[in-house]
Amino acid sequence: MSIAAPIALLGVAIYGAGFWLSHQKAKGNVYFKKPWLLITAGALGTLILVGAFADTTEGQASQKPADQVEKQEKDNKAKEKAKAEEAAKVKAAAEAKEKAEREAKEKAEAEEKAKAEAKAKAEAEAKLKAEAEAKAKAEAEAKAKKEAETEALISSLALEKVTVGRVVDGDTIETSDGRKIRFIGVNTPESTTRHEPYGKEASNYTKSKLAGKQIWIQKDVSNTDRYGRYLRIIWLAIPTDDMNENEIRTKMFNAELVLNGYAEPSTYPPDVKYSEYFIKFAREARADNKGLWAYGPNGTTKGDLDPKQATTSTAQSKPATSKPAASQPAASKPAPSKPAATTVKPAASSGSEIFANCTELRKKYPNGVPSTHPAYQPKMDRDKDGYACER
Repeated sequence: MSIAAPIALLGVAIYGAGFWLSHQKAKGNVYFKKPWLLITAGALGTLILVGAFADTTEGQASQKPADQVEKQEKDNKAKEKAKAEEAAKVKAAAEAKEKAEREAKEKAEAEEKAKAEAKAKAEAEAKLKAEAEAKAKAEAEAKAKKEAETEALISSLALEKVTVGRVVDGDTIETSDGRKIRFIGVNTPESTTRHEPYGKEASNYTKSKLAGKQIWIQKDVSNTDRYGRYLRIIWLAIPTDDMNENEIRTKMFNAELVLNGYAEPSTYPPDVKYSEYFIKFAREARADNKGLWAYGPNGTTKGDLDPKQATTSTAQSKPATSKPAASQPAASKPAPSKPAATTVKPAASSGSEIFANCTELRKKYPNGVPSTHPAYQPKMDRDKDGYACER
């Protein structure tokens, strides 16, 4: 509207000028030959310009609300965007806070779990340690108790632990400290100064079982024989009951020799603790023809199972000169003392007295008999010293 008004005034002015010139021409004052052109131009120009500027103004006027709407929309969008961004920021902040809280909670839970696991582990380790200590203590106590029981058993059975230095023959060994040990109650065939069938096998068997080994030795009644050899039972392991047959069979070497046919039972009182067992085992071995029993029912050396001859015979009498003192191999072994020899007198009868073995002979002559005695038999004189069945 502010632009259309000046334009309309300009058209009116041209029109007015044309009208005035036309009026002056009518008066004869010709200032412009064709004043009507100005009138027409002013009228048309006013109409045209007013119409044109009116449309422009109207367009501008109509455009102004659209711009405002657009601007408003932009503003609204900007506000919404800002609001959305703010909401997003708030949401993000809330999510970040929630995440931080969740992470903090998870961390706290993890730490609590780790502490609980560490505590449980420590308790488990402490428990295992306590159990291990208790177990070790119990084992130590059990070991100490067992050792004490073993020591008490060793003491009650009068056992002595020794190391075998060398094997002399099947029934004699020498310990590492130089003591000679003669096995009680058994007799293996000779394999040293003289040889009897199966003697070498018996000696080799004893070597394979005892040489260099640690064994337990046990005294019966006698400590040594007349040659200073220690008379002992040989245990390969400590028996819990030294009169239990199963333990005798499995742990006693004297019994092992008899059971496997390497020795015959040979009883010399007063050392008779296991004589009945040895006789029983020998009968078993003989029934199975083991070892020396394969040579015959009497074996290969003298022993308790030799046949008994209770009758006397003058045909078997031996004159006193049959075993002269000069023939005794006294130089090979130390001269034994025979305190009871002076009390042993020949029988009044001129006939010989026949005994199946030394056990039977000792029932009548406890200290044995010399070669001049009617009861003397060469097979009972193991060491060939002219004295049979001596202790």
